[in-house]
Amino acid sequence: MDEKRHELAAYLERIDPRRRRARGARSNASGRFETSREEVWDGWDMVEERADFATEVREEAPRSVIVRNQSPDVPFDQSLNPYRGCEHGCIYCFARPTHAYLGLSPGLDFESKLVARPNAAQVLERQLRSKSYVPDVLALGTNTDPYQPIERRYRIMRRILEVLERFQHPVAIVTKGTLIERDIDILQRLAQRGLAQVGVSLTTLDENLSRAMEPRVPLPARRVEMIRRLSAADIPVRVMLAPVVPGLSDHEVERLLAAGAQAGARAASWIMLRLPGEVAPLFEEWLEDAYPARAGKVMARLREMHGGDLYQAAWGKRMRGEGIFAEMIAQRFEAARKRLGLLKTLPELRRDLFEVPLDRDGQMALF
Repeated sequence: MDEKRHELAAYLERIDPRRRRARGARSNASGRFETSREEVWDGWDMVEERADFATEVREEAPRSVIVRNQSPDVPFDQSLNPYRGCEHGCIYCFARPTHAYLGLSPGLDFESKLVARPNAAQVLERQLRSKSYVPDVLALGTNTDPYQPIERRYRIMRRILEVLERFQHPVAIVTKGTLIERDIDILQRLAQRGLAQVGVSLTTLDENLSRAMEPRVPLPARRVEMIRRLSAADIPVRVMLAPVVPGLSDHEVERLLAAGAQAGARAASWIMLRLPGEVAPLFEEWLEDAYPARAGKVMARLREMHGGDLYQAAWGKRMRGEGIFAEMIAQRFEAARKRLGLLKTLPELRRDLFEVPLDRDGQMALF
């Protein structure tokens, strides 16, 4: 009987890999604001089949969608995120801890229990029409990817871009999702007026590493092709090495920049792996499972760059880390960037073309 109990206890503590197929996280621990989500043995001597972590989407109707930013570490003052959670499942995603605010786990819940904002475009239009609104670049994709798979069904980004085009409003997008190619027509028209630019994240050119770290993201070669297609439409593209993972992908810095430059990217940037909040244990758990022989080296490098910790949130340090290794990556990046003729930043987007249209949602106003 004791042997049976131990067998059942072990079963409850782990998540069967088949249940989390094509997911990044290995576990689904309670969020900071939950009491508990531990499974316990109920005394029934039978292992029951449990459902896979299928993608679920619920909708919310926010009254405001523009979020203000005060961090000096990022180059934007306002942003908008059409979705909470991200089906791409990148194990390193710094946005995972935000799912705890929803009473959900930053682990598998973050990848499978998503929130969509179908009315985001209408709310955005209302905010842009406010007399107090001051036009500035609107950043999209700063938290979770706006072109993750469920965008194909919801088309929220398409409607947001239509609003921004009508207002002649500047927009900067960050994505790994090739679905952005669907909206090249709008982005091209905006770019022709200096109102749009795109950042495409390349983490590795190794398909196996990519599939392990970011299981539902288009493969690296496909993302390089996305850079090529956007650039061919004269949409300014920045290739983003985000994140550089010490001990796993840092040796690819030059190759990643070269791939982006050859595909037509005009600028480049990089960020060191960040492990805030619940991301640290989730990443370490994934690393021990996926790359056990490299786990010690990777974690040691991270601690070396953060004064013995896995992460420090201090402004000016959290994006790059400190120390010899961080400086070496910075120098290699700069040397390759200059050699390839890539800019540090894309040209500033125009703000002077902003104009509130007379029509609302495509309908002419009576007054």
